[in-house]
Amino acid sequence: MTTSTVPASTAPADLLARIDRLESLDAIRQLAAKYSLSLDMRDLDAHVNLFAPDIRVGREKTGRAHLKAWVDDTLRDQFSGTSHHLGQHIIEFSDPDHATGVVYSKNEHETGPEWVLMQMLYWDDYERIDGRWHFRRRLPCYWYASDLNKPPIGDRKMRWPGREPYQGTFHALFPSWQAFWAQRPDKDSLPEVAAPAPMEKFLATMRRGAPDPRIRVR
Repeated sequence: MTTSTVPASTAPADLLARIDRLESLDAIRQLAAKYSLSLDMRDLDAHVNLFAPDIRVGREKTGRAHLKAWVDDTLRDQFSGTSHHLGQHIIEFSDPDHATGVVYSKNEHETGPEWVLMQMLYWDDYERIDGRWHFRRRLPCYWYASDLNKPPIGDRKMRWPGREPYQGTFHALFPSWQAFWAQRPDKDSLPEVAAPAPMEKFLATMRRGAPDPRIRVR
């Protein structure tokens, strides 16, 4: 039995596009994994090189050097050690070189005398630059952060040592959270079901045009 391979130069364009999409999906998932590993191991050069060269840092600064300085200060001032554990990762493309994603992350932090657990998600923008995928933006949205022995029951679940508790933005990306709790369905009638989201529009459909939440810095 023999097999043959179609040269790339003669392969159908749609096949090449599908292969490129599969390779891009894997590269973006690797990007998120590399983010966690490089951050936890404090390899800040490896870490900041995952971002676009002109990454925005704060309101007025751009570039990997400024990002490295900010990450360095944050880690030295607050955390003796960290461990980031990734969960589900949804990725959708706006074109072959740009994508949006949501990735869950459950994290552990050694911070002074306390061991703080956190549940969050990242709202990401990805861009392929010179053939390699980078973060264009990471928007961290937190549900809770609390000492290992203090379950974050109740409101204001962001409970860092030495700070007043505050509300996270884990649910703020998606209006469905507030809509769900705002009203109860009529149990005497079946609810309406919206049409499925278009391809590559699942996240945008869930967002329903909501603005990005304002993220409070730790």
